[in-house]
Amino acid sequence: MKTKLYGLMALMIVATMILAACTPKPTAQPTAVPTEAKTEAPVVTEAPTEAPTEAPVADEWANVDPTGQKIVFWHQHTKAREAALLEIIDEFNKTNEYGIEVTAEFQGSYSDIFNKMLPILNTPDVPDLVVAYQNQAATYQLADALVDMNSMVNSPKWGLTAEEQADFFPGFFAQDVFPNFGNARLGFPPNRSMEVLYYNLDWMKELGFENPPATPEEFKAIACAASQTPFSKATAEGSHGYELSIDTSRLASWTFAFGGDIYDYENGVFTLNSQAAIDSMTFLQGLFQEGCAKLVTEDYGDQTDFGNGTLMFAVGSSSGLPYYQSAAESGANHAWGVAAIPHTSADPVMNVYGASVSMPKTTPERELAAWLFLKYYTGTEAQAKWAIASQYFPVRASVAEGLTDYFASQPAYKTAFDMLKYGHFEPPVPGYDFVREEVNLALAAIADGADVKTTLDALNATANDILAEQMAQIKK
Repeated sequence: MKTKLYGLMALMIVATMILAACTPKPTAQPTAVPTEAKTEAPVVTEAPTEAPTEAPVADEWANVDPTGQKIVFWHQHTKAREAALLEIIDEFNKTNEYGIEVTAEFQGSYSDIFNKMLPILNTPDVPDLVVAYQNQAATYQLADALVDMNSMVNSPKWGLTAEEQADFFPGFFAQDVFPNFGNARLGFPPNRSMEVLYYNLDWMKELGFENPPATPEEFKAIACAASQTPFSKATAEGSHGYELSIDTSRLASWTFAFGGDIYDYENGVFTLNSQAAIDSMTFLQGLFQEGCAKLVTEDYGDQTDFGNGTLMFAVGSSSGLPYYQSAAESGANHAWGVAAIPHTSADPVMNVYGASVSMPKTTPERELAAWLFLKYYTGTEAQAKWAIASQYFPVRASVAEGLTDYFASQPAYKTAFDMLKYGHFEPPVPGYDFVREEVNLALAAIADGADVKTTLDALNATANDILAEQMAQIKK
């Protein structure tokens, strides 16, 4: 019944495309798109020596006038990040020569935004720009609802030069190009982050361990020791080695660390029951059974417990660095650091992710105005401000080269940044949001003692049913 529901949701998305009036587009010769970009390409931290694409001969945007357009940007940022974003937008509004005015609108979490977008695709109610993970953009494109930004990126008049394109880290630049949609560029990256292991250095040393764990066996030894011996500086009761948050990215990250993947890119199917997935979940279940781990029971509970010194290890996004720092300073005031998730392979495999900014279809004038802001937002100057304020990773090499002083002042950020070369991505396929709901249920069941293989086999079957129904909606 669940897969039928997901299929119905996909059909509803497509129906919005049929019922909505089609937006006129420029009629010039379409621009060629890159053919070598792969969404699963690993991240490397050196910029390519040549431009990833060549400038097109024709420019379908050459005669479009963006003057005076008012643009709406849906985002999920709060607090310091929202303040920094508003500063960037205000500067763009004051300095752009076309009188373009961008308004930022907070719309809740990524999931909130995704659910708000589905019923308004291809209608006048869509925003001009919206944050979206790659799988969310793929779901929107089932209804042919997004602008392919390749022609904007390569526009001789409005786009990025070969040198500017080469400045983007190639893994980030390629991640929003979708082979399943004719190599359309359905998003553009303003930032990225990565799953890392947070550890309490002072507590580790009290227990006789000098370095963060590099292998699952070392992780278990330290976690179990911590669960039995409380930290001397703890400001609350309790002692736990690891707290697992119910999140699909945790399953993906641990599977990557055990040498596998949750998706077979060659055959286009989920592999949530791979041997690596089974091994990693069996390992975590063992920690629960031996009293060395527990579930996170409230929002950011692991962050709170880490700060007060009752939790040795947490796994979470590098974008949480400022919050973990604040929690530690205001809690037990302990030394801490970040490391790779303990792995079975020679090198770590790090789960790199991040929402890009997608462009729903509106009018050529609004679309071009939206692109000009996006170009500004991902420019070197704005990126430097954004990286420092948000503690996301910048997407351009020129920005990283200018962060030497910041790296020196934020060693944990620098440690995480240096691990980007080991990056791998979760699958950018339509329907992944629906699959994630099923993964979370399975993860909770495994933590509660359910048979790992049986649970993952059932999960994988459901996930591939959802995927098949979603992919069936892609226009040939």
